[in-house]
Amino acid sequence: MYPNGAIAVGIGTEIARIRKVAGLTQPELAARAGVGLRFVRELEQGKPTVRLDKVKQVLDLLGHELQVRPKP
Repeated sequence: MYPNGAIAVGIGTEIARIRKVAGLTQPELAARAGVGLRFVRELEQGKPTVRLDKVKQVLDLLGHELQVRPKP
């Protein structure tokens, strides 16, 4: 079991890393993905209650996806 918020923080950290590798600022990512800047900031900060449809929009733009996998 993950501590409260650990999954959201991990996802946010990874999205921030991918965004930076892509050479995008937070405002650029928000505009290109069609989401608000506040959403991108909260997502990257690990807010545990973000909307998954918007997370998908961001990941689609970055060429990534979320997956559910069995635990090792």
